Amino acid sequence: MLATFNEMLQPERFQDYGPNGLQVEGRRAIGKLVSGVTASRAFIDAATDAGADAVFVHHGLFWRGQKVVLTGWLKERVKRLLACDISLFAYHLPLDAHRELGNNAQLGRVLGLTPQSTFGAQDLGMMGERTTGGAFDRAASLAQHLELTLNRNVIAVGEPAHPIRRIAWCTGGAQNYFEAAIDAGADAFITGEISEPQAHLARECHVAFFACGHHATERYGAPALAGAVAARFGIAHEFIDIDNPA
Repeated sequence: MLATFNEMLQPERFQDYGPNGLQVEGRRAIGKLVSGVTASRAFIDAATDAGADAVFVHHGLFWRGQKVVLTGWLKERVKRLLACDISLFAYHLPLDAHRELGNNAQLGRVLGLTPQSTFGAQDLGMMGERTTGGAFDRAASLAQHLELTLNRNVIAVGEPAHPIRRIAWCTGGAQNYFEAAIDAGADAFITGEISEPQAHLARECHVAFFACGHHATERYGAPALAGAVAARFGIAHEFIDIDNPA
């Protein structure tokens, strides 16, 4: 299964914040794969209760700059996986970038956006237009569409009546991609988070900015890709969403 994940996601192409691939080794025989956004204790416990032999997540356990000691919260997460012999597969930027099953592609599908090009570092961001028949041609109507579709309160910066045609998006904490989206000709940018500088850029450059929640924008890639791999192997798959207000 690891070879299949690596074949599909090509982690060697990316400069990432942590290791991609198998982070915790469990039993060799996998009959059920459970996917989720983050390898939190709550997710690991829920996956265990669901009968997982392996789990697939976007946010794994190990990150660059993290202390390499198994103590505290990290020890508790690893202990739960080892106690039940559950493998943990984690893919960060490679899962964002997959052109069909990744976080950005799947967010576009959910929102009714048709990707036409990529932008930004490592080509992670997507740019496109709304699917024919979409009713969000102004910043205000796009904000409403985002809130209804993602079931989250959205931070929207920009003139409500600003016309929207070309939309750029990049899931999670991709607020620093905003300048690249502006340079690429976007009328609006959708991501998970906003920092202080982006509000000023949105007003000064007349490009609408929408922060929809880190977790809320990254709920779609893991189940799509894990589901495809499970189908290839003929095993069961379940997505477990542990809600996160961030």
